[in-house]
Amino acid sequence: MAFDGCFVTGTDTGVGKTLVSAALLHALARHHARVVGMKPVAAGLVSHEGEWVSEDVLALRAASTVAVPAALDNPVALPDALAPHLAAARAGRAVTVAELFAAHAALRDLADVVVVEGAGGWRVPLNQRETLADLALAIGAPVVLVVGLRLGCLNHALLTAEAIRADGLQLAGWVANTLDPAMACRDENIATLRRWLPAPLLGVLPWHPEPDARGVQLDLPETWQGKDGHELAE
Repeated sequence: MAFDGCFVTGTDTGVGKTLVSAALLHALARHHARVVGMKPVAAGLVSHEGEWVSEDVLALRAASTVAVPAALDNPVALPDALAPHLAAARAGRAVTVAELFAAHAALRDLADVVVVEGAGGWRVPLNQRETLADLALAIGAPVVLVVGLRLGCLNHALLTAEAIRADGLQLAGWVANTLDPAMACRDENIATLRRWLPAPLLGVLPWHPEPDARGVQLDLPETWQGKDGHELAE
């Protein structure tokens, strides 16, 4: 089956999923003409050009090569920066996997590759019975795990990888993102994760106060690089 996208999750909230998702879009755009990012559920909005929108969504749109309706790349936008099911309840809005999956299916008709960024970690509730993991399972795309490098990341990363595989999905790779420039034994932690995680390391992101996704270097799996593995002509 040809590669048509991935699902980006993290060991926690605030670990760099948006940065990595945008970097993946930039990298994939060198091999695929139409790439688009999707944030199925965004909780926490800012005012932008007269509209309320998620900063994560703005970053994904800036890294995409095609413009799509907001109802597709961010079908659920919730005002309060809370867990999705709590933000939805406060907004008086129901959120279901079926709704999000339908938006993703429509995006696949408009783009060659769709990069889906989750919210929080792997098992984040959407409603009383469904989680974002259920959406990832419905989509069936390979998963990229963003590991926020800080004390406690080993346990969080290994448990998340175990959950992804237990759900029957492929952990295609992981990215180490330095959250604390003074983290003790950072390289040793990365080495430990390389031994234990059942997937290749796609990149190590150094700490930066204002990271730019365009400058992030990632090693894409070969099968993600199009039919011939060559970059598109400029």
